[in-house]
Amino acid sequence: MMLPYMKKQVAFYTLGCKLNFSETSTIARSFVDEGFNRVDFSEIADIYVINTCSVTENADKRFKTIVKQAQKINPEAFVIAVGCYAQLKPEELADVNGVDLVLGATEKFNITSYINDLTKNDFGEIHSCEIEEANFYVGSYSIGDRTRSFLKVQDGCDYKCTFCTIPLARGISRSDTLENVLQNAKEISGKGIKEIVLTGVNIGDYGKGEFGNKKHEHTFFELVQELDTVDGIERLRISSIEPNLLKNETIEFVAKSRTFVPHFHIPLQSGSNTILKQMRRRYNKELYANRVLKIREVMPHACIGVDVIVGFPGETEANFLETYNFLNGLNISYLHVFTYSERDNTPAAEMEQVPKNIRFKRSKMLRGLSVKKRRAFYESQLDTTRTVLFESENKEGYIHGFTENYIKVKAPWNPELVNTLHQIELTKIDKDGLVRIEFIEALVV
Repeated sequence: MMLPYMKKQVAFYTLGCKLNFSETSTIARSFVDEGFNRVDFSEIADIYVINTCSVTENADKRFKTIVKQAQKINPEAFVIAVGCYAQLKPEELADVNGVDLVLGATEKFNITSYINDLTKNDFGEIHSCEIEEANFYVGSYSIGDRTRSFLKVQDGCDYKCTFCTIPLARGISRSDTLENVLQNAKEISGKGIKEIVLTGVNIGDYGKGEFGNKKHEHTFFELVQELDTVDGIERLRISSIEPNLLKNETIEFVAKSRTFVPHFHIPLQSGSNTILKQMRRRYNKELYANRVLKIREVMPHACIGVDVIVGFPGETEANFLETYNFLNGLNISYLHVFTYSERDNTPAAEMEQVPKNIRFKRSKMLRGLSVKKRRAFYESQLDTTRTVLFESENKEGYIHGFTENYIKVKAPWNPELVNTLHQIELTKIDKDGLVRIEFIEALVV
């Protein structure tokens, strides 16, 4: 480890999901604890750490672009790759020009112990465990990167979806202890952060592996109940949760909760039961529709987001239209559309592939549907009063924020609004599709 008096600058770049953001923040704090100064990735640094993602082909390609950006800023900087891509294909990352160190799934949390000096390497050095060794839990949460904090409660996945590399990159499903989650939530709220987003690979599986064993010590529902009692938290938001693990008891509790907001993001992936079966998903479209109906029954104003994959191997035109029509008829709020891309070492990569031009055409159709769904949801919320949490960026003279049910609003820039909650009547949708606010009502918190 470097001597404390050698004050060095370190910068971070995160690709991928909320879970990656929470882990980057925790890794960054370990550097600060060792005497480093954290700077923005656009600034000159001695070390650049890139937290990688490998969910899509584009995430792989972006890594090389980010490395080039770091080298352009400081050609002599020490470049470190961590994250899912680093676990799945460490040799591939180590071969990228400019990369000095590649750390796998477990090694990334001890990153400072792998730095002896900052001399550039001719070849990237690799420290990566077998994924079976990633069987212990490391907690994390993000602080200071955004107005909201991403709180990791679970890691890994025991599901065997045919398109997914996450179990190969992160290992088995395992959870933080309930006590530690609650302690982290208290620490976050103590820093003045108003909103916490629960994150993980498969958060509905929370409780499995909580004390290093495979059985559930607690359930996700019990976690939600306990978090709702923590003083100082203004908002709790559930990130992506599998439809088969989102139980009615959780939906009903959120509807009456003090802190949990009416916003659900539920992966569908396909509206065709034939394709769902080929994906090895653990539900059918009928169960999914029932979850949406239940949410609407108890929270008519809730925001419901949907993940969907287009162009999965074997997806016929009829399968795609079944998905399109299913989503078109479902009372949802927006879509996250993913164009299927082949991932090495997955069963789907060995199946008959849909031509890429057809994948892109279908993706464009669903993205257009998402625009219509979001517009319709926003219009349904006009003339209602919602609570907005404002964020910290000045974007072309406007400050943005989100309501509890995830409607994005904009107002004239005012730094005093940053990280504050306000009751606001939603009256007008701007040309850019956001709800525009001209006047801010009385402060709530």
